[in-house]
Amino acid sequence: MATTTETTRVRVGLSAASETAAAAAAAASAAATGRPVDLALLFLSPEHLDTADDAVEVVRETLAPATLLGCVAQGVVAGDREVERGPAVAVWAATLPGASVTGFHASAVELDEAIAITGFPDVDGAAVVTLLVDPFTYPAAAFLEQLNEEHPGLPLVGGLAVAGSGAGTTAMILDGEVHLEGAVGAVVRNSPVVTVVSQGCAPFGQDAVITAAEGNVIHELAGEPALERLRADLASLTPEQRQMALGGVLAGFVIDENKPEYGRGDFLIRGLLGMDEATGALVVGQPVRVGQTVRFHVRDADAADEDLRQALGEAVRHGTPAGALLFTCNGRGTNMFPVPHHDARLVSAALGEPNVGGFFCGGEIGPVGGQAFLHGFTATLAVFLER
Repeated sequence: MATTTETTRVRVGLSAASETAAAAAAAASAAATGRPVDLALLFLSPEHLDTADDAVEVVRETLAPATLLGCVAQGVVAGDREVERGPAVAVWAATLPGASVTGFHASAVELDEAIAITGFPDVDGAAVVTLLVDPFTYPAAAFLEQLNEEHPGLPLVGGLAVAGSGAGTTAMILDGEVHLEGAVGAVVRNSPVVTVVSQGCAPFGQDAVITAAEGNVIHELAGEPALERLRADLASLTPEQRQMALGGVLAGFVIDENKPEYGRGDFLIRGLLGMDEATGALVVGQPVRVGQTVRFHVRDADAADEDLRQALGEAVRHGTPAGALLFTCNGRGTNMFPVPHHDARLVSAALGEPNVGGFFCGGEIGPVGGQAFLHGFTATLAVFLER
């Protein structure tokens, strides 16, 4: 529990040094807040996997954080910089006056007919929950589905730490321990935090209700073959919009059907996995049901830029940002945008603070319509506000 009555303070540090302890020392020193640190996060590139213990020791000695989380990931974010390749250590540190922070390590245990989760804490009353996941040893999607049933409206953000192609290629950090499986996180209470999810898409065409479906296959939309409906919506696009559609069409599913009208944040975006010319069916990336409302979307750099700007503009209306945690897809960065550091620079500029830390994810976690989902090609954030 923070004892000071001063305002929230967040700092971030980054080092590209190849020697782990030296890089961690430089990054941690830059992230020092000048006051006791209640929560720190340590993000390491794959080059530092084997010596992650050294980084943990140095950060704990330098900052003495009450709670330390972290992971090894494909790339890291610090301030207005994104390091997508090469050695990098990023440290994000926060002093949160009056807040309580509870760190945890959760594991998946295989039973005869199910998988049980151990170590996940009580999250009632959380201002935000951060969750960093090893996707090879922790069933993130199934876990989130169960969590939504038990804790609707939970402000949960985080991401899948993917640094290699299988188990043992990442590491999850909690305080002084480095774990090679599971998930780590922190429950933050009594601190002003706003969650942001930018799915990076632009809608086109018209809303349509699913009138025939099975599993993850949409057979009909508004009484006509789903593929015909998609082609009709594509035909209505301008030449510029058709160019955007070449990058891929996605399906947006309305989350709250009770709203009188739907905006960008009301859709859960999922990919189109295939189509059947003979039947006119569309295959999508999640189970569907009759009665759901669908609208097609496109994703490209311009749409992603516009969507993130809009989401951040809404976030800063809640208060003065002190810093943020950013979980951005490894399909973004220079894989999506024509210039490097896009998300980090945009977030830093929008918040008026360069105190942004995070990593490139193999799947991002964030709430849409009051439910926490696993996303792709998304940027999710926890924006910590000044008290």
